[in-house]
Amino acid sequence: MARAAERSTGAPRPSVWLKDRAPRGGRGGGQPSGLDRERITGVTVRLLDAEGLAAFSMRRLAAELKVTAMSVYWYVDTKDDLLELALDRAFGELTLPDPATGEDWRDQLRTLAREYRALLVRHPWLSPLAGRFLNVGPNALGFSQVVQQVIGRAGLPAHGVTGAVSAVFQFVYGYGTIEGHFPARAAAAGVTADEYHRHAMREATRSPDASEVIEEPAGAGEARGGDTVEEMPERDFAFALDLLVAGIEAMAARGRG
Repeated sequence: MARAAERSTGAPRPSVWLKDRAPRGGRGGGQPSGLDRERITGVTVRLLDAEGLAAFSMRRLAAELKVTAMSVYWYVDTKDDLLELALDRAFGELTLPDPATGEDWRDQLRTLAREYRALLVRHPWLSPLAGRFLNVGPNALGFSQVVQQVIGRAGLPAHGVTGAVSAVFQFVYGYGTIEGHFPARAAAAGVTADEYHRHAMREATRSPDASEVIEEPAGAGEARGGDTVEEMPERDFAFALDLLVAGIEAMAARGRG
């Protein structure tokens, strides 16, 4: 009834991090031996990496743990709760700089952006979940806090810090999401990433309208350097990130002026 009421009023789903975490033994008939939230979450992350978000189910998880599905429910109320735990577990993989060390904020911001991008590529299931949940787990909050502290040292006016955070990390989110899903498309086609890219470009440029947009001006490929699927995203990401950092510097200077 509570869930129906939430749906009818448009109330957001409560975060697993904001629920009562007291143990319970109702649905599973008592705490299963050999299980805990840490182990269940770790196996969830491994399954999501191996099989993807669409294939994940509580039944599949239980089979991997060699327990019944009802045993898993002793630790979490819903599948969404478990996905939210897995999401924050992934955020815990980030290596965060210490804003108090005095290291240049630009270098620390680039480190954070590269770490987040790599996380999104490593776990393609992360981006849809990050858009679904509140992201108030301890690791996600720790990441957000460091990001705000680093950009806060750039000298922007107070009202501009959140905009700068959004500019950088919404860019990284989109970039890492697309990059992370590309290998799956190539694998599904049974070709390498470079083969998939070349085939896609050939097919797209068969349309006269598309070819005008996609084909590069003569010599542009050689000028920018690197033409493999691995090299192109790295080069373009670094350049785009430099543009954003330069923009933050310019806005900070404008504010001081």
